[in-house]
Order: sequence, then structure tokens, then C-alpha cells
Amino acid sequence: MFGVIRRRPQLLWLLVPYVLYLGVLPFVNRVTPLVFGVPFLFVWLLGATFFTPVAVWLTRRGDRR
Repeated sequence: MFGVIRRRPQLLWLLVPYVLYLGVLPFVNRVTPLVFGVPFLFVWLLGATFFTPVAVWLTRRGDRR
């Protein structure tokens, strides 16, 4: 598996949504900071949802195989 990553490092972009959803979630699970009247957790998940297609696009752009 790591041989594939060494030859095609652009595949690491696919880990970004995973980290945004699961890796950082315990740190952003807060209600008190509100962003436009919405709890920060919901704003974080919405941002991660919007960034996921960008990460897939960056992977596709870098990996033309």
C-alpha cells in the first residue's frame, strides 16, 4: 500500500475528508461558539462536506492514470 502512495502521492488528498470528519471531530464538538447562529459543529461538518469534492477533484487532477 505504501508503495502506491510513494509512486502516487496525490492520493493523499483522499485522506483529507477522513481527517476532517473523524480525526478532528472530538476537537470541534462544541455548541457554545455560534457561527451565524448555528453551532460550530454543524458549520464544521458543512465545510467538510463542501471540501470533500474539492479533495477528490485535486486527486483526479494530479492522477491522470
